[in-house]
Amino acid sequence: MDKGKGLARRWAVELADSTGSSTSSSAAVPDPLGFTRSVHEQDDASSSRQKKDAEALWKAQKAWEVAQAPFKNLLMMGFMMWMAGSTVHLFSIGITFSALWQPVSALQNVGKVFEPYKDSRVETLAPKLLFIALNLVGLGLGFYKLNTLGLLPTHVSDWVSSLPPPPEVEFSGGNLPFH
Repeated sequence: MDKGKGLARRWAVELADSTGSSTSSSAAVPDPLGFTRSVHEQDDASSSRQKKDAEALWKAQKAWEVAQAPFKNLLMMGFMMWMAGSTVHLFSIGITFSALWQPVSALQNVGKVFEPYKDSRVETLAPKLLFIALNLVGLGLGFYKLNTLGLLPTHVSDWVSSLPPPPEVEFSGGNLPFH
């Protein structure tokens, strides 16, 4: 038996208004006793403002953390270059060129590094300047290591082969007396 087929269900509630649309207007329904919309809307506005302020503060802190990150790299790279020694061999050259490449690639990507922290309330100029300065110090450290290895052309004879090399300023010998 198909009892009730085609008939509306007994406990169904029709949520559509009398015009046939499925949306109801909130103005037609009165507010409950003790409820005022203006206070509720003010609370929403102040909480959203607090959330935006907290997000801006978080972004500013993260931008400063990213800006200070090259300092840790400077200490590690300086230690590695010191451990590599001052003789020219594969390990010291590899460490030196790594010390040169990392700051150069970081300086090329400054905009991308600070892109997630852009906001109208977050000032990223000072963190960017610190980031650039620390990477330039790292670049200088790499050039200093190249100079101590003797790989930088610092004398005229490095460019012109017909000129004599500079005289040696140091001489070291064993503990044998010279006669």
